[in-house]
Amino acid sequence: MEATVSKSNNQSNFIPMAIVATLFFILGFATWLNGSLMPYLKQVLQLSPFQASLILFSFYIAVTFTAVPSAMIIRKVGYKNGMALGMATMMVAGLLFIPAAKTQVFALFLFAQLVMGAGQTLLQTAVNPYVVRIGPEESAAARVSVMGILNKGAGVIAPIVFTALILSDFTGLVGKELTQLEIDAMANSLIYPYLGMALFIGALAFAVTKMPLPELQDDEDQGAKGQVKEALSHPSLALGVLALFVYVAVEVIAGDTIGTFALSLGIEQYSIMTSYTMGCMVLGYILGIALIPRFISQQVALSASAILGCILTLAVVFSDTSSVVVATALGLEVQLPDTLLMIAVLGFANAIVWPAVWPLALSGLGKLTSVGSGLLVMGIAGGAFGPLFWGLASGGVDSAEAQQGAYIVMLPCYLFILFYAVKGHKMKSWK
Repeated sequence: MEATVSKSNNQSNFIPMAIVATLFFILGFATWLNGSLMPYLKQVLQLSPFQASLILFSFYIAVTFTAVPSAMIIRKVGYKNGMALGMATMMVAGLLFIPAAKTQVFALFLFAQLVMGAGQTLLQTAVNPYVVRIGPEESAAARVSVMGILNKGAGVIAPIVFTALILSDFTGLVGKELTQLEIDAMANSLIYPYLGMALFIGALAFAVTKMPLPELQDDEDQGAKGQVKEALSHPSLALGVLALFVYVAVEVIAGDTIGTFALSLGIEQYSIMTSYTMGCMVLGYILGIALIPRFISQQVALSASAILGCILTLAVVFSDTSSVVVATALGLEVQLPDTLLMIAVLGFANAIVWPAVWPLALSGLGKLTSVGSGLLVMGIAGGAFGPLFWGLASGGVDSAEAQQGAYIVMLPCYLFILFYAVKGHKMKSWK
C-alpha cells in the first residue's frame, strides 16, 4: 500500500506544509509537556520514581495497541479527517485532566495520559506521510529534519509555559512536606491550562477539516498481514524498528526524567529541565541539516551519535552531583549539577538518530514502504518502557543517588543503535 499525492491537485505545497508544520508543533508541545508534568505530579501525589514513570508509560504505551487501528481508521476516513480525529481525541484527553485534578486520583491521570497517547498516535499516523509524500523524494530527509526542529522546539517552549502558568505560584515547596491545602492548590492549578489547551486543539481540529489539504491516495493492498510479514523479512527494517524502539526509550529518559531527577536533587526550577534537553536536540537537528549528507553520511552521523550517547551515559552515572555550573539559558539563571547538564546534552546525541534510521530502514522496500513506515511508528512505544526501566532500576526509592545510577539502562540502547549504524542497516537477509 503505497501513498502518493493525488496528481489532480496542482495547488502549491506551501499551505499543506504550513498546516503540517503547525501540527508537528502541537504534537511536540503535548508530548514534551510530560517532562514537566511527571515531576509535578510526583510532588503533588507523592509518588515513587516507579509510579512517576507510569505517567510516561501510559502515554507511550498507547502506540502499541492503537497504531494498527489508527491505520485502519485513516484508510476508512482519509488522512485529513484522520488528523482531525486525532486532535479531537487529544482534546478529550485534555478535558479528562479536569476531573483527575479535582479528585487527585492517580488512575484518572493515567487514563487521561492513555487517551492523549492514543490521539497522538492517530495524528502521527495521519500526518507523517505528508512530510515524505508532499514534496520531492530527494528532499524528504530535509523536511523530516525541519519537522523535527518544530517538534523539539515545542519541547523547549512547553516546560517554560508550564512553569509560568502552573508552577510559578508554588515556589519554595520543593523538599518540604506538603499540606493538604497546598496539594489541593497545586492539583487545581492544572485545570485552566489543560482546559485552554483542549479548547485550542479542538478548534484546530475543526479548522483542519476546512483547510485545503490534498488527500493522499493509497494503492490497494493485498493483505496487510502478509505485507507485514514480508516487510519484516527485511533485516534492515526489522532491526530499524528495534533501533527506533531503543532510541525513543533513551530520548524520553533524557527528556522527561531529567525534571524528576532534578526534583530529587532539590532544584526549585525542576519543571524547565526538559527545555534544556530539547534545546540541545534542536541544536543537533540544525547541525544535522547543515552537515548531512554534504560533509558526512547518515551512517557516520548515526555512529557518532551512538558513541556520544555511550560516553555521556557513563559520565551521567559516575559524575559528581555536587559539582554545579550556572546556566542562564531560557532567560533563567539556574544552578545545575554537571550531571543534569550531561543529561541535557544527551539531547544533542539523540537528535540525528530518528531522521537517520528512517531512510536506512526503508531503503529498498519499494511497495512495502508504507507498511514499513507504520512499523517504524510503532517504535515510539519505546518511550513507554525506557522510563519504566529507569524507574525500576532506581529500586523504587526516592533517592537522587539511586536515580542517577539508574541511567545506566541507556547504555545497551546506545550500543544497539551503534550496531545498527555499523552493520544492522546493511543486512539483506537473516542468514
